[in-house]
Amino acid sequence: MPGVVVTNPPKAAPEDVAALAGHGTATVGEAMGRTGFLGTHLRPVQQGVRVAGTAVTVLCWPGDNLMIHAAVEQCGEGDLLVVTTTSPCADGLFGELFATALARRGVRGVVLNTGVRDTAELRAMGFPAWSAAVSPQGTVKATGGSVNVPIVIGGQVIRPGDVIVADDDGVVVVPRERARDTAEASEARERKEAAARAAFLEGELGLDRYGLRDRLRELGVEYRTYEEAGS
Repeated sequence: MPGVVVTNPPKAAPEDVAALAGHGTATVGEAMGRTGFLGTHLRPVQQGVRVAGTAVTVLCWPGDNLMIHAAVEQCGEGDLLVVTTTSPCADGLFGELFATALARRGVRGVVLNTGVRDTAELRAMGFPAWSAAVSPQGTVKATGGSVNVPIVIGGQVIRPGDVIVADDDGVVVVPRERARDTAEASEARERKEAAARAAFLEGELGLDRYGLRDRLRELGVEYRTYEEAGS
């Protein structure tokens, strides 16, 4: 099946990517109205790492990593490789050698809606990876696919040049046109949470800070003593 390699797609501005990199996936997703999350199945092979980069998207056939080889050439400083397959696949399409080539080009990490291998080596070299599976199963290089085309992971459309934010909690995509607004909204949310954190350290309750006692009353929730509850 023929495919396409799209060169030089538009990308989010580097300063907006850098601003988003300062926030976690939970903050960024909430700032976009609880959208952009790629799903609970994508897990990091490392811990304590947060990255953000512009997406270079790859569509491979199951068990075939030919198009990742094609994608390496399209990657540059500040990018993040995002790979999916035309149907479910848990084979190890990506490993240490790919990471070595990508790190040389300034790529910040990889997100795989398929399998990864060489996880110990990836951790040792400090190349961040998130994947749907870990598998030593190898691949072939026999079928055409596409690079820098829109792909779908977890119901979310990812286009080349969109911003990918990834950390211990998972992976979020920010459409490139929304990168600046989302960074500003994330910063505002961080300020709000900092104020709440300070209040909680002083002993204030969320019930009072967020006006939730009225909500409980509206919902008919009653307070009763142990004896009144008949327990």
